[in-house]
Amino acid sequence: MTINTLQIATIWLDGCSGCHMSLLDMDEHLEKIAHLFDMVYSPLVDSTSLPASVDLILIEGAVSSEKDLEHLMNARKSAACLVALGDCAVTGNVPSMRNSFSLSDVLATSYQKDVSANPQIPTGFVPALLEHVTPLHAHVQVDHFLPGCPPPASAIFALLSHLLQGKQPDVSKLSRFGS
Repeated sequence: MTINTLQIATIWLDGCSGCHMSLLDMDEHLEKIAHLFDMVYSPLVDSTSLPASVDLILIEGAVSSEKDLEHLMNARKSAACLVALGDCAVTGNVPSMRNSFSLSDVLATSYQKDVSANPQIPTGFVPALLEHVTPLHAHVQVDHFLPGCPPPASAIFALLSHLLQGKQPDVSKLSRFGS
């Protein structure tokens, strides 16, 4: 990466959006680095498709559906640098709690048991769930891991500042699991 204006994207897979909230919590610190990047794709902006090539992509959330996996695979193809942002992306965290149960039990409990109106497992409009929820690195190469639930805004700022300046961050000093 160079010090020119870089293209950054963010993606939200199966998670709570807390990592994106932390990103926004950088507040005035964003002004310090805003001139170094263009946000080209994110749930925070109006863009509708991920560009074919981006310099840096931050991905929040675990992989729990076929749609998540497809989005992740496209992101990896597009990104020069991919960051697993937060505990869900790094370990699977809360979304992976369903791994203790079979997928058929999860679907039956959610859509059929104790349902009084039209008990059925949805198809077509709800992305098909994968058998197990997994972290990003189970599917693609991850360049940097930033744990935290969510990572503090200061850690995201430090990570971005280093990456935008072409430096390698030492994330072990930025955040920890569950912080």
